[in-house]
Amino acid sequence: MNQDALKHSHVVPNDAVPRAALWILVPAAAATILGLILLWPTGVADAEGIEGYGTEVDGRVITVNETECEPADAEINEQLRVTVCGDVVVQLLTGEHAGEEAIVDIPSGPGAPVVAAGDDVILLYTPDSVSGQQYHIIDHDRSSALWALVIAFALAIVAFGRWKGVRSLVSLGITFAVVLLFMVPAVLDGSSPILVAVVGSSAIMLVSLYLSHGWNRTTTVAVVGTLASLIVTVLLAEAAVNLTKLNGVNDENTTNLALQYPIDMSGLLLAGILIGALGVIDDVTVSQAATVDEVAKANPKWGSTRLFKSGMRVGRDHLTSVVNTLVLAYAGASLPLLVLIAAANRPLEQVLTSQTIATEIVRTVAGTLGLVAAVPITTWLAASLARRQPKPKEPKAPKEKPKPKPKPEAAGWDEDESPYPPSHLR
Repeated sequence: MNQDALKHSHVVPNDAVPRAALWILVPAAAATILGLILLWPTGVADAEGIEGYGTEVDGRVITVNETECEPADAEINEQLRVTVCGDVVVQLLTGEHAGEEAIVDIPSGPGAPVVAAGDDVILLYTPDSVSGQQYHIIDHDRSSALWALVIAFALAIVAFGRWKGVRSLVSLGITFAVVLLFMVPAVLDGSSPILVAVVGSSAIMLVSLYLSHGWNRTTTVAVVGTLASLIVTVLLAEAAVNLTKLNGVNDENTTNLALQYPIDMSGLLLAGILIGALGVIDDVTVSQAATVDEVAKANPKWGSTRLFKSGMRVGRDHLTSVVNTLVLAYAGASLPLLVLIAAANRPLEQVLTSQTIATEIVRTVAGTLGLVAAVPITTWLAASLARRQPKPKEPKAPKEKPKPKPKPEAAGWDEDESPYPPSHLR
């Protein structure tokens, strides 16, 4: 078989982006860019009542001197659960007294950091303290340990994924940039949290998926499936929040935020549900799109219906494990709260209908329903837009020229004679 003919017999590659998907992708990308421009924060208002808390400075513990607690303070120490008394000598590394040494009390009470000589700590500097002690140890300085973990994480990703690992790290950095530079300041600037979450999630999804997986058919199908699933998740989450009448204020942090900033807390709850579901939805959509694409390549004669059924069988197995992962993630984040509720020995009905637990239930249910919707949507898109690789056409054999018919030999005609017949034969 002629190799040149085989090369020219192939049509559009199997991973080419379908034109039908571009009719959805291009307007979505344009709307995302427009949303970023319109919602970009221009100035974040200062929180009310934040002044007077003090300034954080860095320090290093030199010595720890433990002493016996005073008997006169036994009652208050018991209330505060103080088990250790004494002082700590700390060298200040930053702030207006950098280079000097300060003597502070040993941290005590629930959650207090346990310090030893050589530890890097964070101190709160309050120059107008009533007690006269200007510095207090409030936490450990974990920057060095966190940097070591981040470097180990990046090396592991690059060693396993190579260039794809590098691209995934870049997309992760872009995700953090969108969250920290756009979404959080935009919410603090007074923009609608749900609009900010939709625009920010779309930007994260478009950049991270294409950067991690490349510009091809599979990624485009996953992007369109993720967009559709995010819309379904937003609608379901909003319906669930309105049905259960949640206001988004369920702990000390959300209460302080509502007091200090004019933020729509129920909208912020919806935004959190959407962002939390995005990380799981894009995993499912990429897996489903890649599965259907590989099945289509292996079985070029299969139609869309058969591809859809095959992809759904894989999607059901994947969905079962991912839903369990999503529920466990929310349960793990709320484990201290669950322990506290169990210790209170309250009736189960009161526990489930409380603001805090109801919020986590809505979070889990809305995210799971969006995840369930992502599987059939993406599988149907992948099956409908799948391009089967055509078989190479056999090159046509060149047509043979007809051979000239042999001339009949005339009787009694010698070769040496004239080629023209005699006049009486004309």
